[in-house]
Amino acid sequence: MRTAFINQLLEETRHNERVFLLVGDLGYHVIEPFAAEFPDRFMNVGIAEQNMAGVAAGLAMTGYNVYIYSIGNFPTLRCFEQIRNDIAYHKANVKVVSVGAGYAYGSLGATHQATEEIGALRTLPNMVVATPGDPIEARAIATLSAQYEGPMYIRLGKAGEKIAHVEEKLDLKIGDIVPVVQKVGNQKAVMACGNILASAKRQIEEEQLPYDLFSIPFVKPLNKEQLLAIVANYPDGLITIEEHQRSCGMGSAIVEQLNDLFAAGEIANYPKIKRVAIPDEFAGGVGNQEYLRKVEGLKL
Repeated sequence: MRTAFINQLLEETRHNERVFLLVGDLGYHVIEPFAAEFPDRFMNVGIAEQNMAGVAAGLAMTGYNVYIYSIGNFPTLRCFEQIRNDIAYHKANVKVVSVGAGYAYGSLGATHQATEEIGALRTLPNMVVATPGDPIEARAIATLSAQYEGPMYIRLGKAGEKIAHVEEKLDLKIGDIVPVVQKVGNQKAVMACGNILASAKRQIEEEQLPYDLFSIPFVKPLNKEQLLAIVANYPDGLITIEEHQRSCGMGSAIVEQLNDLFAAGEIANYPKIKRVAIPDEFAGGVGNQEYLRKVEGLKL
């Protein structure tokens, strides 16, 4: 997913002189083509993510569309205050990109596992939160983000994520909910965000579960009309699945919006919703992504 995103960002940069990329001493073999082709719009800030956020805000004030790129929790939780005060508060044109979110760096332990950052960043005013589920969505969000004016968080997987979509190209708009599996007669819908999308699709297919599957490439905002249509079409309710803490993640965002729609009278019946997410704990051990997903019960 990260390679698909960076390659598409490189293509966007060839047609957009405002794109500027900052990295926190990583990305070798991935960002090198960008650095070689655009040395004047690339900088390795080093292991100084808080400083990187401030540099990005300053560059944005001079007219650049700035991307800051680092591992999972480092460009997000480590510099949350700088993102809040320097970027979101000023509506700065900065895209915060984390690579290897969730348990992608599971073997390195909790310090490298970004499992709370959706909840943190979606609380910030002015911040769009993007969670592409496969390389197709990653490319689409790279294109969209290069055109978008304002703060955005982009949560990427690491490498090797399977493609979930049949289409080779998606034309996404901010907030879109994207169908992945739909079969006549299914009465329940699964909503997945991030790099667990393909895993959810595989389970549905292998176990022949009577569920339709939707990708949530944007946790904030959510397209209200699409969400209302999904609720209306699936009388047996919804399942949300994500590689993030149950608190404040994608499932929480859907529950919150549906609660407000129900209170406003825009839905007549509140749907039954099962949330599959990381329980309120740190992973009790280390291991690869699939192992930790199994340990933490991330299965439909």
